[in-house]
Amino acid sequence: MSENCTHNCETCSANCSSREKKSLIEESHEMSNIKKVIGIVSGKGGVGKSLVTSLMAVLSQRAGYKTAIMDADITGPSIPRVFGLKGRAQGNEMGIFPVETKTGIEVMSLNLLVKNETDPVVWRGPVIAGTVKQFWTDVMWNDVDFMFIDMPPGTGDVPLTVFQSIPVDGIIIVASPQELVSMIVTKAINMANMMNIPVLGLVENMSYIKCPDCNKEIKVFGESHVEEIAKENSLELLAKIPIDPKLAAACDAGAIELFEGDFLDNAFNKVASLLEE
Repeated sequence: MSENCTHNCETCSANCSSREKKSLIEESHEMSNIKKVIGIVSGKGGVGKSLVTSLMAVLSQRAGYKTAIMDADITGPSIPRVFGLKGRAQGNEMGIFPVETKTGIEVMSLNLLVKNETDPVVWRGPVIAGTVKQFWTDVMWNDVDFMFIDMPPGTGDVPLTVFQSIPVDGIIIVASPQELVSMIVTKAINMANMMNIPVLGLVENMSYIKCPDCNKEIKVFGESHVEEIAKENSLELLAKIPIDPKLAAACDAGAIELFEGDFLDNAFNKVASLLEE
């Protein structure tokens, strides 16, 4: 601290260490070694963040990377159901052990800590945000190449906590084809820019459905505007995911790790390239 410091940074002209901004980034558990963290984000609910998170994690694990999922959607956790995970996570005096899927993806979700998966989470924002932070600091994640964070919708407490407390290397924004999405996606992009979080690109879910007879693509929600949104924000459109009854059935059966399709390959290649930087 400078000898000329007046202890009031608003009026003091001294250039001292007290004026420096302190990082709010939390250290992960001492047993954890996490290389890259990718947030899956949207400005509204119901667009398929959990689906994209799950599929990206499956592709990562298939490619030989050690993969983890943090389910930060505390009030609406769905990751355990998609992977067919049941029971409760275990822990000891050192911390909490993540639960592994059939193919070895490490998962932590509130539904792995509560007695019944249908129990509602009636918590205020700060408690929810604190829980997400503990998923980072108290869970023993081991060696992880890619951690995917399934974020809750919007730009509220939890996304802010994640961006401030966890060293996120980039985010993927999930959208749907509706006209309203343009404004909502832009809000998510602007928040990421404010927090200096790189936006890796956009993924559009429910883009179309293929006719089983003629294979024609039918735009159920009308013409997409995602290309325009991507161009306006100088972002890459990473993927368009179709409406696929087989994909929905796999989620309902807890068998997402068996999915087939190449529609997210470009998105995963974008993420995988982060390890080369």
